[in-house]
Amino acid sequence: MPRPLILFTGQWTDLPLEELAPRISEWGYQGVELCCWGDHFETQRALGEDDYCQNKLDLLARHDLQLLVLGAHRVGQAVCDPIEARHRKILPDYIWDDGDPQGIQERAAAEMIAIVQSAQKLGVAVVGGFTGSPLWAGVTGYPPHNADEVRDGLQLFAERWNPILDACQEAGVRFAAEIHPGQVAFDLYSAEMALEVLDGREEFGFTLDPSHLHWQGVDPVEFVRRFPERIYHVHIKDTALSLRGKNGLLNSYLQQGDARRGWEFRAPGHGGVDWEAFIRALNEIDYQGPLAVEFKDTGMNREHGVEEAAKFVHRLDFPT
Repeated sequence: MPRPLILFTGQWTDLPLEELAPRISEWGYQGVELCCWGDHFETQRALGEDDYCQNKLDLLARHDLQLLVLGAHRVGQAVCDPIEARHRKILPDYIWDDGDPQGIQERAAAEMIAIVQSAQKLGVAVVGGFTGSPLWAGVTGYPPHNADEVRDGLQLFAERWNPILDACQEAGVRFAAEIHPGQVAFDLYSAEMALEVLDGREEFGFTLDPSHLHWQGVDPVEFVRRFPERIYHVHIKDTALSLRGKNGLLNSYLQQGDARRGWEFRAPGHGGVDWEAFIRALNEIDYQGPLAVEFKDTGMNREHGVEEAAKFVHRLDFPT
């Protein structure tokens, strides 16, 4: 059976879910990864209103859509990050509150637990998202972290995420940390370190988006083969490199869509990811979870892009 094809709604929260849902179905998707911002999913309402979760499920069901994953990227980022003014634009006011960094981190962790509890109410088995990182500034910055600082940063990550993972264990929900620059786990070896510091607990696995590995020079197939039991979710997005001697992988402060950048996200099939090899690797490990299209191609109309992406993935996701 083909894996469920779903749409990650993070790039569509300018549209109310009631308006977006029928379009998702028309574009050829079977479900959604519903993001916890905009009106797509409001965690405090989910826990405070008896019929909120059921109403969301009913809305999706009217358009033959399943809810398979909750996306908690924004609030998850604030659990471990050193908080700066830039975080205000991704956090709800009740998390930001007075702007005190420690308070923001504590409220973000509490919100993550609430999202896990909401997933349980919805019958959703996976929450995907970011972890944030106390170490990221030292990855490419100066001065770099020494071994003791890396150890301490990983321990801090474990201290802040273990209570959230305890809630996952209690709710029967798994957390799929997206492998992504800016997170504790951003490539193969850092993912190994994250698992080790968490003592390999089963509640913690990965959302694998090959676009984030491709521009780093990491083969997504090798990641799949290294963590066959930990791929809890998959994003479908491509990346095109355009290194021309004047630019580099760090992109010179240039915003997405600027032609001077060294790499750009693309709709699947329009970049450099070897999608056949990736699907074959997922087949090797018998991954049966959803494939979630995340559309970030700034050079393509998004409605055209997600409809084309659905057709691309349907052709790509061949059975063994």
